[in-house]
Amino acid sequence: MKNRILSLVCLVVVSFSTFGQQKLTLEEIWTGAFRAKGMDALSAMKNTNQYTVLNFDRKNNSAKIDLYDYATLNKVSTLVDSKDSKMLEGIDSYTFSSDEKKILIANNSDQIFRHSFVANYFIYDIAAQKLTKLADYKVQEPTFSPDGTKISYAFENNLYVYDIATKNHTRITKDGKKNSIINGITDWVYEEEFAFVKAFDWNAGSDKIAFIRFDETDVPEFSMDMYNQGLYPTQTVFKYPKAGEKNAVVSLHIYDVKSGNTQKINLDKYSDFYIARMKWTNDANTLCAQVLNRHQDNLDLLFVDGTTGATKVVLNEKDKAYIDVTDNLTFLKDNSFIWTSEKDGFNHIYHYDKSGKLKNQITKGPWEVTSYYGFDEKNGMIYYQSVENGSINRDVYAIKLNGSGKKRLTTQTGTNNATFSPNFQYFINSFSSAKNATKYTLNDSKTGNAIKTIVSNEDLEAKLAAYNLPTKEFFELTTEKGHKLNAWILKPKDFDASKKYPVFMYQYSGPGSQQVDNTWNTTDDYWFSMLTQQGYIVACVDGRGTGLKGAEFKKCTQKELGKLEVIDQIDAAKVIGNYSYVDKSRIGIFGWSYGGFMASNCIFQGADVFKTAIAVAPVTSWRNYDSIYTERYMQTPQENASGYDENSPITHVSKLKGNFLLIHGTADDNVHVQNTMKMIEALVQANKQFDWAIYPDKNHGIYGGKTRLQLYTKMTNFIKEKL
Repeated sequence: MKNRILSLVCLVVVSFSTFGQQKLTLEEIWTGAFRAKGMDALSAMKNTNQYTVLNFDRKNNSAKIDLYDYATLNKVSTLVDSKDSKMLEGIDSYTFSSDEKKILIANNSDQIFRHSFVANYFIYDIAAQKLTKLADYKVQEPTFSPDGTKISYAFENNLYVYDIATKNHTRITKDGKKNSIINGITDWVYEEEFAFVKAFDWNAGSDKIAFIRFDETDVPEFSMDMYNQGLYPTQTVFKYPKAGEKNAVVSLHIYDVKSGNTQKINLDKYSDFYIARMKWTNDANTLCAQVLNRHQDNLDLLFVDGTTGATKVVLNEKDKAYIDVTDNLTFLKDNSFIWTSEKDGFNHIYHYDKSGKLKNQITKGPWEVTSYYGFDEKNGMIYYQSVENGSINRDVYAIKLNGSGKKRLTTQTGTNNATFSPNFQYFINSFSSAKNATKYTLNDSKTGNAIKTIVSNEDLEAKLAAYNLPTKEFFELTTEKGHKLNAWILKPKDFDASKKYPVFMYQYSGPGSQQVDNTWNTTDDYWFSMLTQQGYIVACVDGRGTGLKGAEFKKCTQKELGKLEVIDQIDAAKVIGNYSYVDKSRIGIFGWSYGGFMASNCIFQGADVFKTAIAVAPVTSWRNYDSIYTERYMQTPQENASGYDENSPITHVSKLKGNFLLIHGTADDNVHVQNTMKMIEALVQANKQFDWAIYPDKNHGIYGGKTRLQLYTKMTNFIKEKL
């Protein structure tokens, strides 16, 4: 039967290759026709060799949390099904208590910013099969105490503790106020740039809660008009610190659950600083905090005594450029800890004792550790992901705590990512490459061998065979100046080397980013394939400043964002333009966000190289962007005015010769539409002709309804007309 099916697939492929290539459409791309299957909300159980998955029943508009066995992948039971409860209108997300006897279930979630949301929450007792509503109002970040008896949460900028037995709510802060004081939840810029929302943590003894307080009273406000359907627009107003402006004043506090007292930790030796991470160690009386200076080139790992409030610096990191903050800090049973650092020029794993003394560097080499998965204390093994097999690939590895016995656990070349069982006996591996749709397998952690396929996406690959899409060709592009850059090129399937093709270049180019990676298609990749079907070559080059090739390559753009990156894109376009099959008079460039900043600069500063550019949601001056991101790479405008202004696209608008399409959403809380409005005015005053599109009430992603379809239709038509 299997051979017959394969034969039929082969006949279909031959049929299409013989009678013509099926054409991609934007409608197919943006209605999810080529969306790969994944595994929704997988959560590894800590106390059993099992995992849970949130499964959705679209037909009945319900959701359920199902329990599976790692060894067999068989479903063990359904823990909770929303259709069985009148109270539960679906399941958006869930978390378990430490003993895994209770589940916190969220529904009716309302998004706030990129990561933050409020929701209705319910406590489900698995054994009793009882559902209890946490509160009659929507809250943020509810978290079980380790002993499972209480839940802490945030509501309207204050912190609360809920006692599950008595159902009493205790308010532990009282000064929370919108656009002024926030307790236990991060402000906008922390959420966006340090990528966390919950700024509170229970200690192991369940008797203390540490939290960060944000006083954003003096932070300048930003407002966005929301046009909606009403007669008058409304305004969304929030605190947004731009480069060089005042940040929120942060402070660290510890609340004692038994006494109800809160103590403020003395951090007076620091000024204008960030608390980039905060959590308790395994010792119930020792809190740790990562304190970063405003330039983000000096980080102290502090240990805080939970009783006295005394602080001690156990580790200090300095860097000539900046320090990346991660979530890799892991405390072992003896309170020694795992730490990752770029201090030898590449991101690697280190082991320190509890006093902060280095025990050993665990991983070494001219390559980057890209993910730290965890430490198996029973077998003394660390599991991690790295680019040892080439900077565009990712593999999963195991290594002993002392740095010996390293083993590569994945063998297929491409992108591998692992989710380990709590006892590290198994891992679920997701593998994909430019040629292979994402495949999920259950793997043995000792050997790395795949035991069973969970999701194959073979149906998607079979469906795509009818379209006969081109595959990315990866290569190393060397510029005339000798810089070696990772690149890929996508050619029409009927490519003829004797012809001359227009080239459409895509890039992002931001610090530490990567667009040239050996992984399966994004939605944009299908769009690029569609363009090849219409006679275009698409290319992508990761210039200097991008990631996974070492700290020196990544940080060489320091204080001059947009200088070397623009030079590299222009130089790369010149190299590509000299290929015998490329029409060098028809090269375009496209980018979104940082990529939009780049595309704008390239069409202006590379006016003799690029014919056409599309810039979506671009930063047009780093003076307009937030403090944490911008100052990490540029310091402040007061300290580095030339770095800000000389590399701003606005400075170079008079050089525009080609075709320029500028796009932005008015409700972009990240890169404000102000950026585009200022560039429009500069272009107008320079008497330059250009095209532009503004999307009302759309955020940085510019989506909703048919927005993406209309946007990509506009961009496609612009390319066909102007390139």
